Amino acid sequence: MIVVTGATGNIGRPLAQALAAAGQQVTAVSRHKAAVPNGVRHVVADLAEPASLKPALARAKSLFLLLSGDLHAVGARPADIIGQAAASGVRRVVLLSTLGVVTRPFGPTRIAMRALEDTLRESGLEWAILRPGGFASNALWWAESVRAQQVVAAPFGDVGVPIIDPADIAAVAAACLLEDRHAGGVYELTGPEVITPRQQAEAIADTLGSPVRFHELTRDEARTAMSQSIPAELADDTLDILGSPSPAELRVSPDVQRVLGRAPRPFADWAARNVAAFR
Repeated sequence: MIVVTGATGNIGRPLAQALAAAGQQVTAVSRHKAAVPNGVRHVVADLAEPASLKPALARAKSLFLLLSGDLHAVGARPADIIGQAAASGVRRVVLLSTLGVVTRPFGPTRIAMRALEDTLRESGLEWAILRPGGFASNALWWAESVRAQQVVAAPFGDVGVPIIDPADIAAVAAACLLEDRHAGGVYELTGPEVITPRQQAEAIADTLGSPVRFHELTRDEARTAMSQSIPAELADDTLDILGSPSPAELRVSPDVQRVLGRAPRPFADWAARNVAAFR
């Protein structure tokens, strides 16, 4: 049995599908009731209360751990999830971390995530750590404005980073959960190219076959919007990267190719698969 947390999201859903397609027994965990792929067991649990994971972890051999934004907040204790997994007999944990633990190690959310990485390393469990940069699926923040006004509003319009398709993160996670050769691996995950918000808007327009205007937000405007869905500190950390990426944050990593034997998908592929969200 493999347990997938965040199983209704942009990474967890394709991961659960891939594992089920590979013939694995899969338990999908989410905070609320939700539809899951055929053949996948669903359990409602709140990662903020690790004891609620006990039913999901029963007889599990592996865990994919994806933390929601509130588990990065001050006072959260995500390390208890690893303790609960070990106590339940889980042998392997694949943790979704962030590239920022290397590129910006002193931000509050990065310090907390690095501490969680260290807890996992010291747990006695088999482990692998995934460190993605920006996600292509963050473009879904623009879906409503594209549908209603044919506009993408974002800060730092001409500053790019090599964002990754969440489906590629899921594919790497599946490999780490299924293949022993990835035990102890730390993988930095990026897309194949640096792409700016303005270029993302152009790719969405090309997919739609209709114009999409780009409107540049100030940093303060973007922070206000982001803080409605993620902690303010995490919003600040994210905007620091988007506005002034370091050389390490601009680097295109070879790790997707190393794990999957193929190049990561470009943003245009993600936009084509998700075009319905923008119509």
